[in-house]
Amino acid sequence: MAKILLIEDDPNLREIIAFNLKRKGYEVIDTDNANEALIYLDESLCDVILLDLMLPGLKGEDFLKIIHTKNGKGNIPVIVISAKNSEDKIVEMLDAGAYDYLTKPFSIKILISKIDNILKQKSTATNSYSYKDIEIDIDIYGVLIDKKEINLTNTEFKLLLFFVKHPKMVFSRSQLLSNVWGYDSDIYTRTVDAHISSLRKKIKNSSASIISVPKIGYKIQ
Repeated sequence: MAKILLIEDDPNLREIIAFNLKRKGYEVIDTDNANEALIYLDESLCDVILLDLMLPGLKGEDFLKIIHTKNGKGNIPVIVISAKNSEDKIVEMLDAGAYDYLTKPFSIKILISKIDNILKQKSTATNSYSYKDIEIDIDIYGVLIDKKEINLTNTEFKLLLFFVKHPKMVFSRSQLLSNVWGYDSDIYTRTVDAHISSLRKKIKNSSASIISVPKIGYKIQ
């Protein structure tokens, strides 16, 4: 049985989410603050974390940073659920390590679908991928180029992993937003360009490169 850690300070919303997840067959550990969640994670693991940002005491943003410094905790997928809906906040949280981001109000069906997809990916996931001289280890969020380690942000890691999984395939900005960031909007396509530019600089010594395909998008070759 998959275990979901739910961190939400609104008691009504927390009850609704927990009820629907339990009905789906998940085990739910719920709390109204991030400090209790950290105590739980010190002793146990879970499969997915649902995280509100505006919490009493330790804020959701700080909780996300902390778990990414804990051995084995940074690989737990985190879905942020927040009323903060600005592009900057969404990008900030994805870069900080969030797997996905849902803005309030949201559909319970969509939330459950996202959790289902995460668990399916985890159950069938290969732990490592490679393309040319790029090697990616999912378990440790590690990337090697010609056997030398490079440091990537969470979003850069997911972007490179997506390209490496689909070598030489061309993807539009909208497709990248949908598959890497988890949302569809032409408004945010400049976000893709910015991250591609940053990623290119970090893999410039690789024999592989991410290239622009005019009027279409990007691919790795």
